[in-house]
Amino acid sequence: MTTTWMPEIDRTLLRRTLFLVAAGLQIGAGIVFVNDIIADLREPSSHTLFELAGVVGLAVGLALTLREYRSLLRRNTKVERELGAATGAFATMIHAHFDQWGLTAAERDVAVLSVKGVSIAEIAAMRNTAPGTIKAQSAAIYRKAGVSSRAEMISLLIEDLIAGVPLP
Repeated sequence: MTTTWMPEIDRTLLRRTLFLVAAGLQIGAGIVFVNDIIADLREPSSHTLFELAGVVGLAVGLALTLREYRSLLRRNTKVERELGAATGAFATMIHAHFDQWGLTAAERDVAVLSVKGVSIAEIAAMRNTAPGTIKAQSAAIYRKAGVSSRAEMISLLIEDLIAGVPLP
């Protein structure tokens, strides 16, 4: 839960919008300068040359910004793809461990929620069961996994993911 005054928004959309506004402002400033330069061409001066240099600088800056922005978009797409693959690999590995440990369907649900960091009370509320039932299921999960706590179970899963342990 966020405590800021700002509602939840798509940050990528916000960044793209801000980028487009900034690029639009640069283009608008360039147009103003070009019009001023055209008006000043009747009586060229050093001021006109400075304005021309400013327009060239704006154009170069805009071109470099657009190039970098496209590069960042490509990189972001690649990172999102890789994150999706890692997330899928982690989920596959978790479920392979659950199969290896012989967890029941209910234990699997509890284990997934535990890995996500959901409290026992919240799991009980989600599953419409008593907290004692969730504690008993958690104890059975830990016993089957050969660990003694949620932290140890998560640590085991993360260690296997990092080590690249092949799926059973």
